[in-house]
Amino acid sequence: MTSSGTAFGPDSLRIDADLETARISATLSSYLASTKRRGIVVALSGGIDSSVVAAACVAALGKERVFGLHMPERDSSDDTLGLSRLVADSLGIESVHEDITPLLEAAGCYQRRDDAIRLVCPEYGPGYKSKIVLPSVIDSDSFRLYSVVVQAPDGTLTKHRLTTESYLGIVAATNFKQRVRKMMEYYHADRLNYAVSGTPNRLEYDQGFFVKLGDGSADVKPIAHLYKTQVYQLADHLGVPADISARPSTTDTYSLPQSQEEFYFSLPYQRMDLCLYGLNNGVPVDAVAEAVGLTSEQVLRVYRDIDQKRRTSNYLHLAPRLAVDVPEISHGG
Repeated sequence: MTSSGTAFGPDSLRIDADLETARISATLSSYLASTKRRGIVVALSGGIDSSVVAAACVAALGKERVFGLHMPERDSSDDTLGLSRLVADSLGIESVHEDITPLLEAAGCYQRRDDAIRLVCPEYGPGYKSKIVLPSVIDSDSFRLYSVVVQAPDGTLTKHRLTTESYLGIVAATNFKQRVRKMMEYYHADRLNYAVSGTPNRLEYDQGFFVKLGDGSADVKPIAHLYKTQVYQLADHLGVPADISARPSTTDTYSLPQSQEEFYFSLPYQRMDLCLYGLNNGVPVDAVAEAVGLTSEQVLRVYRDIDQKRRTSNYLHLAPRLAVDVPEISHGG
């Protein structure tokens, strides 16, 4: 039960889609007016979050003031480009395809990643695929360590526990992908005198599921207050194509298919949303446990993991530290 006496469950995350659309529209319009920017650039991944952001921007500003970017690379899913183009076409916005693979190759992204994988899997090389995974938090309070799942050219799968050096090396190398994309977004934003929109939902924003100065960098973040469940509700309201809404949430970062929960979150988003909402709003643990189909102890493990991620990812949210505080400059009207 919630503090109001109503049953706790998925309906607790029900939103007024008209109100949310109006709220986002007002924010976008106000930001562009105050910064003298003409429109918004949105990086389209073919996923639900970027699709909803693009649709909300069109609802707020009109299709002529929204510019989409398709930026797959060689590890992206085969359907990424088709789905992101589907979004742009359905909204009627101008968009361009920027293949970022050559930039990533020049930066050594793939080579550096493969070198880090070879620290624990020496045979890793051409024709191999991989992803990194994290054990579920709900089964144990023991310290969780990442592993890399490797697929050999013959299809054989093996799993290797990552050392700190190999884990950090893999993540540092793959972070090139988000940072190169952001560089391209700001190129087009500068060219058009547009602002850049971020696409994190509340779960990602709260838990630090983004790359600093990569997908974590933006001028506006229109859906960072919405739980992912609510983003899907807004997708229905804004007419996002059904093919997008039906697509499972993935990181689309590694060469093997990878869900967000096996890489970072403890549970599928529907259950994580309820746990995060319950923690944020003081819902009794027993009520949250019943709603998500876990024991109370398992919910408490999820809560501890949420708090731990908040502590460890706080650095991602921090603004640059100055040696001496400098007063903010008012540029007036």
